[in-house]
Amino acid sequence: MALMDTSYIFIALVFVLAGMVKGVTGMGLPTVAVALLTLKMSPLEAAALLIVPSSVTNVWQLAAGPALYQLWRRLRTMLLAVCVGTALAAVLVGGGHGAGDGAGDSATWSAAWSGVLLGLALLAYGALGLAGWRWQVTPRAERWLGPLAGVVTGALAGVTGVFVMPAAPYLQALALEKDDLVQAMGLAFTVSTLALAVMLAYQGAWHAAAAGASCLALLPAAGGMLLGQWLRGRMAPALFRRCFFASLLALGAHQCLRIFTG
Repeated sequence: MALMDTSYIFIALVFVLAGMVKGVTGMGLPTVAVALLTLKMSPLEAAALLIVPSSVTNVWQLAAGPALYQLWRRLRTMLLAVCVGTALAAVLVGGGHGAGDGAGDSATWSAAWSGVLLGLALLAYGALGLAGWRWQVTPRAERWLGPLAGVVTGALAGVTGVFVMPAAPYLQALALEKDDLVQAMGLAFTVSTLALAVMLAYQGAWHAAAAGASCLALLPAAGGMLLGQWLRGRMAPALFRRCFFASLLALGAHQCLRIFTG
């Protein structure tokens, strides 16, 4: 019982921290939550826990912006591609289910390589953030680069539960105004979360127990987001971002080392 209580406290603290990061930066809830939760559970179990907190906080974020319809028109091909990428991941990851004695080996292999992908995504995101690397997408390039970023984002989300790569760098490269960028990320993350929920339901990982636990996780996530929004007006965002990206780099390195060393 004490171990179970410790697990509940750990999960609650993870969602408070993840919500706080999202409140300050406008992103990072699934990245931080999955990275920390996978220290104690599989990526798919962690992804199932974050469905409700991520959905609600993303809708909260996109509803607060000024240009939802315009952003939807501009990003709709990317958002559709996110769903396509997630569906492809569902087929690939779920392909080994029910295959007799080989099903367990396939599931173990899928968990291992999805963990590696999660670690590499965190490493890349953290390194790019610390380097301050910025790039700009021309309107002409948006026609093909948006769908490409969407497919890759959806595929990575389907196997890791994290949907910030490469969606967040791509959206930052569109040179949007600050409020528009935050709203665009909320829109993209909302679609990604819903697509991930459908995938998890297809795989049997999104059921009544998982939904109930995810609803409970909303409380600490919302509290953390409110705290983060309060902190955003009282601290230097540049310093916080450096700490945030350094933490992602460390978590990504830990995830990869854990997989490769067994």
